[in-house]
Amino acid sequence: MLISSVPPLMVQTDANPGGTPKKVFDDFQAQVATNRSTFYRELTTPFYGYNRPGVEANEAVVENWWRQGMIGGAKAHYDGIVAFSQTDFTEDLKKISVPVLVMHGDDDQIVPYADAGPLSAKLVQNGTLKTYHGYPHGMPNTHHDVINADLLEFVRS
Repeated sequence: MLISSVPPLMVQTDANPGGTPKKVFDDFQAQVATNRSTFYRELTTPFYGYNRPGVEANEAVVENWWRQGMIGGAKAHYDGIVAFSQTDFTEDLKKISVPVLVMHGDDDQIVPYADAGPLSAKLVQNGTLKTYHGYPHGMPNTHHDVINADLLEFVRS
């Protein structure tokens, strides 16, 4: 399963014109380097879609996300931004021959849907794309009942 995942490539390049501009990731690194605590606190808003009309933030989820961000190493987080945004997974995806369920929300503000989910599903040899209308990047938390049921259905099939 690939759930809200970054492949094949997040950063904008000549070969990936629909990608996210590198400046966005440079800004993430600057925020992690200067005030990691605030960065992780504020990232929860788009991560879980808490900035969308009618969506109420779950403070326990926000605090848990912040806790996870703060227990990791600052250097690893800083370097990880480059790793997840600039690694091209295209050739790796092409080698995957087992059935793959690609699950992605079309309102993912962290990993834009059009540049990730559909492309990954096409690149793997036996991919199934499941699109979730209006779901955010953090959909395994915000919509765990639906996501878990779909995971179980796929595994049982």
